This record gives sequence, C-alpha cells and structure tokens, in this order.
Amino acid sequence: MKFGGTSVADDASRNRAASLVISAKEQGWRPVVVVSAIGRRGDPYATDTLLGMLRDIDADVAPDPREEDLMIACGEILSAAVFAQTLKTLGHASQAFRGGQAGIRTDGVYGNARIVSINPQLLLECMEAGSIPVVCGFQGTHVSRPGIPGGELTTLGRGGSDTTASAIAAAVGADMVEIYTDVDGVKTADPDFVPDAPTLRKVTYDEVAEIAHLGAKVVHPRAAEIAMKFGIPLWVKNTFSDEPGTEVVRREDFPGRRVTGVAHTGKLVYLQFDLADIPEERGYAIQARVYGLLARYGLNAYMMNHSRRGFGFALPKEHYPAAENLFDGLVLPVKGEPPSVFLLQIGEKPSKEAETQADLLQELGPAATVRIELTENCSIVSLVGHEYLQQPGVYLDVLETLHENQISVLQTSDSEFSLSCLVPEVDTERAVRLLHIRFGLSEAK
Repeated sequence: MKFGGTSVADDASRNRAASLVISAKEQGWRPVVVVSAIGRRGDPYATDTLLGMLRDIDADVAPDPREEDLMIACGEILSAAVFAQTLKTLGHASQAFRGGQAGIRTDGVYGNARIVSINPQLLLECMEAGSIPVVCGFQGTHVSRPGIPGGELTTLGRGGSDTTASAIAAAVGADMVEIYTDVDGVKTADPDFVPDAPTLRKVTYDEVAEIAHLGAKVVHPRAAEIAMKFGIPLWVKNTFSDEPGTEVVRREDFPGRRVTGVAHTGKLVYLQFDLADIPEERGYAIQARVYGLLARYGLNAYMMNHSRRGFGFALPKEHYPAAENLFDGLVLPVKGEPPSVFLLQIGEKPSKEAETQADLLQELGPAATVRIELTENCSIVSLVGHEYLQQPGVYLDVLETLHENQISVLQTSDSEFSLSCLVPEVDTERAVRLLHIRFGLSEAK
C-alpha cells in the first residue's frame, strides 16, 4: 500500500491512510506500506523544499548529486517514522525502514537510480512478528565494492515511491499493489483541464505506462512495468474517498479497441537542425554526434524526426540552457575526403559564442554552418488508446480537430498506444479539451 505526499501531509490525512492499512490487516492481509515525503512543494518536509534548502545556500555553487540525494531522502525518512508512530498510537505494531534497510540495492546513479536487487528478509521478519513495515519510498543503497561500510544512499527519480512499491511487491510475492493518491484513479484527462473527466475503472499495464510516460502523474511508468513483468494486480485509489479506483490489468484481460485518454506534457522547446545543403553521409555523422552528446550529458529528447533535409527533437524547457551551452557554437570535425568542419548555430543571427568560433575557424579554411531553428514554449498533447489508433482516419480526425480550432501542429509522432502532437504551450489546455470531446471520452468507463 503506497501513499503519496498529500496522503501523509497532516494528522488527519495520515489517520485516514492509517485506517486503510489497519482495515486491510483486520481483513486478514499482511500489508507493507510505502510512503512518499510529507506534503508537496512549499511544505516544510517536501522534496522540493529540502532540495531548495541545499541549493539556496549559494546559487553559484551547485550541490553535488550525492549530497542532494542525502538531503531529499530525509523527506521519506521523516514520513516513514511518523507514519509508523501513527500506526502504533492506533494500537498496531509498526516499524519504519529506510530503502537500504528494506534490502533495496541500486545501480548507484544519484538522482535517477534503478533497482538492481531486493532482499526483503527484514520486511518478512517484521510481518511474521505481526508488525506493519513502513518503507521509505524513492530510495535505496548502492554498494560499489565489497567491504564498503554502509553503502551510498541513492534516490530513484521523481515518482520513485511508486517504483519502490511495485518492486517490493515483486520481492515479497504480494497479491496486489495499491497506489493511494488524491484523485479517484486514472482519469481520461487532467481534471485541471477537464473537470468532469471520468475515472477509468480498468486499463492495461501498457496503457497506464503510456499515459504516465506522456505526462500523467498518477502512476510512475516504471511501477506499471514492474507490476506487468511480475503479473501483480495494480490498483490506483483515492485515500480520501470510497471510490473503487482503477484496476490495472494484463492486455489479454481487457481486450478491445478504445481510446483511453488524452495526456499532455508541457514546457518544452523544439530544435530543428537544417542539413539541406550538406551531403547525406556528413549529415548522418552530424546527427550521430548530436545524439551522442545528448546521451553523454543526460538530456532526454522527445518527438524526434529525421529526413534528408534535417532532423530535430524537443527538450524539457529546464534542459534548454544546458543544450544551448552544448550546441550553440559547437565545432564538429567530420572525417571524409576531404575532411569537413561544421559550426552549429542556434537561430538566424549568430551568438557571440558562434561568431567567435567562426572567426577562429577562418584560419583553418571555410566551415559550413548548421543552423538550428529554435521554437520555444511548446507542449505535447497525446491521444492514448488500445488497438484503435492504427485505424484509418484517426490521424486525420486529430489534425482536423486541431486545425479547425486554429491550433498549430509543429510535429507529430506515434507508437503502438499513442498519437502525439507538438503544439504551442498556450494551446495545451484547449487541445486536451477538444480531443477529449472529439473522441467521446466523457462516456469512457
């Protein structure tokens, strides 16, 4: 049973969550609890608040990722200790566990670690003794080599408490995972955009993972993928209501064509590299180097496209300064006969960095400029479905709906379960509502 930040934000919320745990125990289950940090941004012990305390010491000195993980892990540690004490005051034995104490071992990537193994021995012993284990979500321990005392604390990335819950469920052989939040389940759209968006009573692992990848924050995609791999039933429920929630099941248990929902991801920038005047082989080499640099510096790209005339991708807005520093004025030598030198430039007018590099390169001979067109303030709006999106006419329906309402479509992409459009950020809410209406999602079940 995993409880999010709003479910443990104050005494009343924690008592409500604790009553659900106690009810499960009294029905004969042996619950394991996973908790997120207390509250959300701005609250004293929320992850963003703790991170801000560290970063605000000196804006010019970035904290080391190791210390950031130590800092933000405190939120879940506080939450687990408080929740365990809440259960004790209600007459039920309980014990709090850090991620490492729960046996979670990770690959050691600070800020975005992956779980590599779990030894749940202490959790099983706790349950055998009739006690309720309360585990810190979002964290684990990395032991780089034998004999290192304690190991290094690592965190699993935002939404990682869901991943903790599914991974522990797999390790202990749980009958189900219940993700508790402050909404009634998986909705057909963001209720902030579509207030009457219905709750889906049943979706597949594939669909909920796709919705999560495309921006919905109800369940972390890794949690759905782990539950799918181990065949563990997954539920999304509301801590504060008696609604049945959403059941997440295998594809074969919920067949049929349908549109599941409309998801959105906001605050992106779009970069388009112009290779129209560059020989194809040289263009391929440039593209390979650009994507290699994205991988090296951990920058995730979306909506990737490629043609003979160029290539492009979207990046989260917060990653653009790093991308600008990386690409604007970058000199790329490319092997060949003769060898070529290319200078990357963002925008029509060169920046000081690009101008300086061009001046320095003149002594070596001419350098070809690769212009990068920047489109700011974009977002992705996605139609998610099962065995539906490949039908003739769906793509046309999406484009016509947006075009008729003067919403520009800058780029499209698709997968087995989704059709996505890059649109101006200012039109995101309107695009979500229009597609929700066009595909009849108010009647979804």
